[in-house]
Amino acid sequence: MKLVTVEQMMELERNAGVPVPQLMENAGLAVAQEVWLLLGEVAEHAVLVLAGPGNNGGDGLVAARHLHDWGSKVSVYLLKPRDAEQDEVYRQVVERDIPVKTAADDKGLQALDEMLSRAELVIDALLGTGRMRPIDGKLAAIMKHLAAARQRPLRPQILAVDLPTGVDCNTGAVDPLCVPTEVTVALGHSKVGLHTLPAAQYCGRIVVADIGIPAALSENLPYELMTAAWARASLPPRPPEANKGTFGKVLVVAGSTNYIGAAYLAAVGAGRVGAGLVTLACARSIYPIMATKLVESTFFLLPEVEGSLAGQSAYSVLQALDQGYNALLVGCGLGQTADVHAFMQALLPRLKRETLRAVVIDADGLNALARKEHWWQELTVPAILTPHPGEMSRLTGLPVADIQADRLQTAVRQASAWGTTVVLKGAHTVVAAPDGRARVSPFANPALASGGTGDVLAGAIAGLVAQGLEPFDAAALAVYLHGQAGEKVRAELGDAGLLAGDLLPALPQVIKELSGR
Repeated sequence: MKLVTVEQMMELERNAGVPVPQLMENAGLAVAQEVWLLLGEVAEHAVLVLAGPGNNGGDGLVAARHLHDWGSKVSVYLLKPRDAEQDEVYRQVVERDIPVKTAADDKGLQALDEMLSRAELVIDALLGTGRMRPIDGKLAAIMKHLAAARQRPLRPQILAVDLPTGVDCNTGAVDPLCVPTEVTVALGHSKVGLHTLPAAQYCGRIVVADIGIPAALSENLPYELMTAAWARASLPPRPPEANKGTFGKVLVVAGSTNYIGAAYLAAVGAGRVGAGLVTLACARSIYPIMATKLVESTFFLLPEVEGSLAGQSAYSVLQALDQGYNALLVGCGLGQTADVHAFMQALLPRLKRETLRAVVIDADGLNALARKEHWWQELTVPAILTPHPGEMSRLTGLPVADIQADRLQTAVRQASAWGTTVVLKGAHTVVAAPDGRARVSPFANPALASGGTGDVLAGAIAGLVAQGLEPFDAAALAVYLHGQAGEKVRAELGDAGLLAGDLLPALPQVIKELSGR
C-alpha cells in the first residue's frame, strides 16, 4: 500500500487534472460511506461534524450533506464562520436546514457540549494535512470538550477525515490535545506519519479512500506500507524439484563467550525462513556449546582471543566464502573488542561479488563500523545494515531523539548516503533502499522488546538473501515475517514474556499461512 508525505500528496492533487471541488465531493462521499459502514445504518442516527475553515472542513460538510440526505440526524459545528454565498459546500448545508453552530457564537462551547451529548459519531474535519502547528485558542477548547465527551459512559465514536486533528502527517508527532479516533479515512493515500508512533496510536483503523486521482500518478511513489498481500507475492518460490542448493547457503559469523545465544538465534533464524544450508563461523571456544544446539548447521571454526574473534579471523572467513555462500551475516554477539574491530576492518574491503549476493551487518558489526570514518566507501558488495536507534545514533552522530522524530526520512537519507539498505528497527520498522524507496512495517509490538529478537531478524534477512531476493526485498520481507511472528506469539503469550527463541518456530508457520501451503 502506497504511503505519501504531505508534499507528495499535494503534488498528486495538483497533477490529477481533477478540479478541487470534485476532489472534495469525492472525499466527502467516501467519508459519509464509511460512517454508514461504521454505524451499520445512518437513518435516524445522530452525527456531529466538526468542520475547520479549509478543504478538510469542506470534506466534512460534503459528508454532512450526504448523511442528511440518507436520513441521518446531522449537525455541524464550525471552527470559524463560513459564507454561504461564497462557499458552495456550506451553501448546500444551509439549504438543507442542517443545524449549524460556530465557535464564534455566544455560548458556542455550551452548544458544542449539547451537540456532543446527542452524537453517536463525531466526524473530525477540523484540520487538514497542512503544516502542523500547536493547537490553541478556540480549537484547543473544542478538542478539550471532545476529549471530555470521550470520557462519558455513552461516548461518541470518532471518525477523522485524513488525520486526527493534532497529528503531523509526515513525522507522526502528536499534539497533547489530540483525541484518539476509531477510524481515519485517508484521502487518496495514507500518509507516512499515520504509521509512525505516537500518531499510529491515535488513528484507529485506517481506511484509504479513492478521491479520483489517476492511478498512473501513484505508480512511482517511493514509500509503501508492508501488507500481507505484498508479503505473499514476495515469498521466494519453493519448487518441488528443489534441493538444498536451490535455497542458497548462508554463512553466519556470530557469537562470543559472553553472547553465545546471539549466534544460535541468528543461525536458526536463517534456516527458519527457508535457507538451504546455514554455516556458523564462530570462535573455537564456543563450538562445543553451539554444536549441541545447532544440530542442523555446519560449522567453521575461527581463531580467537579470549573468547572473541581474532583480527586474522577475517582471512578464514574469506576462505570459507569461497565455498559458494550466497549470503553473509556478521556481527551478532561478536563483542566490541579491538580484535573484533580489526576483523571488520580486514573483512569488508575484501568481500567479493562472485556468489555472495549481500552482507548483512548487525549489532557489534555496526558498532565496529561506527568507529571508522567513511566506512561505507570500503564496501565491495551490497550491504544491509540493521541498526536500532542507538546504533543509528553511533553511526550518524545524530541524537536518538532526532532519529526517532523522523524515522522514515532518517533511514531514507542514510541509505542513500551510504549506498546500503538500512533497516531502522523499532516500532514500525523502516526499511530503506539506496535509491530512495522505503517500506514501513505495520507492527508495533512491545512483546518484541527483549534481547535476541534482533538476532532472529538478522538471520531471517540473510536467509532470504540466500534464496535470491534482492537486498531491499529480503530485508523488508524478513521484517514483515518477523513482525507477524511476533504478533502470533503475542496472541498466545501476551505482551510480556516473549523470548527471542519463541519467534523461531513461528516464522515457518507465518510463511505457511501466507503461502497457503
